[in-house]
Amino acid sequence: MTAVILATACAMVYGTADFFGGLATRRSRVLSVVALSQLAGLALILALLPVLPGLLSGGALAWGLAAGLSGAAGLVLFYRALATGVMSVVAPTTAVTSAALPVAFGFARGERPEVLALVGVVLGLGSVLLVSQDRTAGRPASTASVPTALAAGAGFGGFFILLAMAPDEAGLWPLVGARASSISLVVLLALAMRRTLRPSAGSLPVIAAAGVLDMAANVLYLLAKQHGLLSLVAVLVSLYPASTLLLARQVLGERLHAVQVAGVACALGAVALIAVA
Repeated sequence: MTAVILATACAMVYGTADFFGGLATRRSRVLSVVALSQLAGLALILALLPVLPGLLSGGALAWGLAAGLSGAAGLVLFYRALATGVMSVVAPTTAVTSAALPVAFGFARGERPEVLALVGVVLGLGSVLLVSQDRTAGRPASTASVPTALAAGAGFGGFFILLAMAPDEAGLWPLVGARASSISLVVLLALAMRRTLRPSAGSLPVIAAAGVLDMAANVLYLLAKQHGLLSLVAVLVSLYPASTLLLARQVLGERLHAVQVAGVACALGAVALIAVA
């Protein structure tokens, strides 16, 4: 039950972070938002190290560095897919892939959840597909961006898998490694593309909020995977688009489509099934 609570809270915080990140990208360049939000997250994790101490080791940092590179690569590929395709194809493809890979990895490692939990996994994957649908895209759906979206999902899924491989006694040190590598990659990318990382006026607080929330979600994920199976934790964490949708509905007044409402209902059902298993 502890893992379910932590993973569900993680999904809610991830969704909130994405909401703030979406607001920030409306005001500033994408690379600026990514770099500065990750710096804010790094500041949070450094502040939390004395509170949640762990054993610093080369293995902990190495898994974290690899996770950060995988997540940053996934983010770059995701934005590339959005630039060449439509959200209604890219978002669900990326989301389901990022959720399915940790589940498959957990099964390959010998994890065998209860039957009810397995039903919850299937329902959860379905809910990710439904809530990620975007019916407002102005262009006709195309499958040309699917390979890039699949690669982006693999990057995000790899982030969760690689973080889960870090030793439990490492505490938060893997996240320090993850942020160090992802920030370095984004800065190098900005230099190569000759893009400025300076945010637009008034956007810094929103960017910082996105980064702090994203790192808080990462901390919750690490704690959740220490108390439960990766195959279950990853599915619950992947339900984060539901909270992003609900925030957009409440704060921005965006309309939820019937398929997305069904997805939110499936997400709640998935949490319930995994919790009682």
